[in-house]
Amino acid sequence: MLSRRLLALATSLLSTSVVSGIPWNATEYMFVFGDSYTTDGYNVSAGIDSPNPGYTSSNGPNWVEFLSDTYNQTALKTFDLAYGGATIDSALVPPYLPTVLSVVDQVFQFDEYLASKPTGATWNSTNSLFAVWIGINDVGNSAGWANITQSEFYGLLMERLFSQVENLYQNGARHFLFLTVPPTNRAPLFIEQGPKAAAQMGTDIATYNDQLTQSVRSFQANHTDLGSVTIFDTQPIFNTLLDEWRTFGFVNITGYCAAYENGTPSLTYQVDGCAPVSSYL
Repeated sequence: MLSRRLLALATSLLSTSVVSGIPWNATEYMFVFGDSYTTDGYNVSAGIDSPNPGYTSSNGPNWVEFLSDTYNQTALKTFDLAYGGATIDSALVPPYLPTVLSVVDQVFQFDEYLASKPTGATWNSTNSLFAVWIGINDVGNSAGWANITQSEFYGLLMERLFSQVENLYQNGARHFLFLTVPPTNRAPLFIEQGPKAAAQMGTDIATYNDQLTQSVRSFQANHTDLGSVTIFDTQPIFNTLLDEWRTFGFVNITGYCAAYENGTPSLTYQVDGCAPVSSYL
């Protein structure tokens, strides 16, 4: 689990990249779509001013919360529509539970509750950033499927994803941030499956990220009135944390403690048989 300090480091780098690509100091609204690396438990269907419960997979503030509350340069209001376990489209890559809201579902929620610019979300094309971080579960859940060619299937995923991005564009979105899939091939789940499975996952992630980048560039080329479009490559920051784990105070980068998987009461929490929660990446 990334600690608050390390997430702050990563998000600081992200905000620096974003500043170079968008008018960050003029951004008043942020709409975010994604999976567990992004969600904070916000539920727009309960009301657009519903509180943020802070349910994150990082066991503390995640990158969205850091951008919103630490590295914001205006009174930024964020609508985090991401959902843990999400894929681009549940019909293409089923999530771990049928109740999980895919990006398609998340964009539908945006259409239903936020596209009309209601009171509390009076955004416009010049003061709003639309951020998308998706693909971790699409790549991971479809790994090993024998009836597909990964490269062709990822092309289908990109078509579906950018049909949703197009929907946002048609509703007035002009500033976009896309994040690539991090090196989850280095996570315990794939390490446990052996070097061959981990290497294949690394190849699949690279293929997905290449297609994402190409799709973003095509989207830019086809929409000449876009503001800024930024692709943030998450691979370098994650690989740095994994390669230099001692420097950043981690004890264990290849294992996990199941007792911590749903979060802990504090950042120093510990159960018998496991290291303190802060020891794990």
